[in-house]
Amino acid sequence: MDTSDTSKDWIGRTERATDQMTRQAALRTAALLDLPSDDLTDGAALPQGWYALLFGALAPQSEIGPDGHPRKGDFLPPVSLPRRMFAGRRVAFHAPLRIGDEVERVSEIAKIEPKQGRSGHMVFVTVIHRIRARGTALVTEEQDIVYREAAQPGAPAPAPQAPPSGAAWSRTVTPDPVMVFRYSALTYNGHRIHYDADYTRTVEGYPERVVNGGLTTLLLLELARAKLKQPFATVATRNLRPLFVDRPIILNGRPTAQGVELWVTDDTGALALSASAELAPQGPAR
Repeated sequence: MDTSDTSKDWIGRTERATDQMTRQAALRTAALLDLPSDDLTDGAALPQGWYALLFGALAPQSEIGPDGHPRKGDFLPPVSLPRRMFAGRRVAFHAPLRIGDEVERVSEIAKIEPKQGRSGHMVFVTVIHRIRARGTALVTEEQDIVYREAAQPGAPAPAPQAPPSGAAWSRTVTPDPVMVFRYSALTYNGHRIHYDADYTRTVEGYPERVVNGGLTTLLLLELARAKLKQPFATVATRNLRPLFVDRPIILNGRPTAQGVELWVTDDTGALALSASAELAPQGPAR
């Protein structure tokens, strides 16, 4: 593994970006999720998970890498490992995002941590995003990105983890290629594992195109929002296993003493995503 993978020179590096939460983007998100849109008017508060639709990477086409992501070494460190995936996030919600908001995000590289796993060398990069609008903090997010070695032909899949039991509510969804494409388009995500089946199989070693982790998280939070009708104070998620297009997934949740436990299982019953959330004091929920 290249020594640049652990360089402390990248820790503390910051990047600033701006975006606007337009009504059209909100309407497209509602259409993706099969939600009513009558109340999506200018100034309306949006569901909390929708902040993740903002700040799609604006790298010029000439700076896109072979995996469809922007090339490394500008803001993110130049980790030599070829595969890059979203591993999880920890989010604190401070104020609602509203349609029409001009939003600023300041991102900071907080940690670079090499690890040795069952699949070989990995490097975890933690980025803190601080999101503001109207002079007010909206969201603070710690995001974990994992870099991994190239896929090895015939390598065994990781052992599945058993999910929790006793879901208070469940919903089965089958993300198809159109749904995954529409989410990638909304977030301006060019990662080829979400739409290029040949690349996904021959380079990344997956059997089929991969469902965006952000889409899975959004579906899970929307289910919890419909059931709880109470806003979140914090949400923490971990992506544990890839999910694939045209295969059913099950979204699950149950209340806990601290808030709510959420999880997603794949078509084999294995745990694919786990999450926990603390609830905010009772108030207008979105």
